[in-house]
This record gives sequence, structure tokens and C-alpha cells, in this order.
Amino acid sequence: MLFAFWALLSGKFDAFHLTLGGICSIIAGYLFHDLLFVNVRVGDIRTVAFRFIRYVPWLLKQIFLANLHVASLVLNPKMPIDPRIVTFKTKLETDISNVTLGNSITLTPGTITMDIKDGVFYVHALSQKVADDLNAGEMEDRVAHIFMEADHLYVQDVLDAARIYERLRV
Repeated sequence: MLFAFWALLSGKFDAFHLTLGGICSIIAGYLFHDLLFVNVRVGDIRTVAFRFIRYVPWLLKQIFLANLHVASLVLNPKMPIDPRIVTFKTKLETDISNVTLGNSITLTPGTITMDIKDGVFYVHALSQKVADDLNAGEMEDRVAHIFMEADHLYVQDVLDAARIYERLRV
């Protein structure tokens, strides 16, 4: 992920720069991984990475749908924009999960995460529909699933545990 971000910002895609960027990204990731994943065991990092990769397409879909909604608001002659500040307390436990949720909210058109204090998010929403979508908590649940937060349990977690148990019995 760091490498992709670096490549995007550098704009240099020749073999030398890509190799150098890859090496630097690996070194930086190795040196600073404990700052991002404080309480995550090495085996869990693979799980977090896999879950994050599965989260990205869902987030892209939400961004696309939010783009359509904002476009419909702007193109409507009556301009039914109803801006508001939404506050909600999150159940997320770690800084990285809070940052991921905040960035995901901000990436979604029609919302901007203004502040996060003591687990309370302050978000500017462009309309009531956007505010209702935030309060539904689906994005928070999905971010919690990525980082294996204790308060959020998915059926998939139970199925994964059952498969592991079944393999161990054999």
C-alpha cells in the first residue's frame, strides 16, 4: 500500500525508480509496522491485509453511489441540500481503525470528518440521507471487522473459526 501511494505521488514508472521505491517501502514498512499495528500479532497482519483488500471494493462502490446522490442533489433545480453536523460515538478501539473510518467517511462524497475526540466523530453531512447512512453504522462495522475489534463479530469470523477447528480435528 505504501509502495502504491509512493508510485502514485512520484509519477516515475521506470524500472529503476519502481525498484528503489519498492525497496524503500519494504524497509519503511518493516521498521514502522509496530506503530500502525500495535496489538496485532504477525499472523494477524495477513488477516488484516486480506480484510482490507476485501474492504476496498465495497468502499469504492459506496463512493460511486455517494457520487450519484451528490450529483442528483446538485442537478435538482430545487437544490434539496440540507447540511448538518452529525456526531456519533464509535465502538472502535484503536487509532488506526478510527483513522481508517474517518478517512473512509471523508472519501465518500457528501461527508467530511471534521474531528474525532475521545471516540466521538464529528462529521459534516450534505443531506439527511447521507446522515442516515452514517448513523446506520455499516462502515464502522466493516472497519471494525478489518482490524478484528472485539465489539464487532461477523458471521464470517465464526465460520472461519469453525473451519480452523475442523482442520485441527483431522
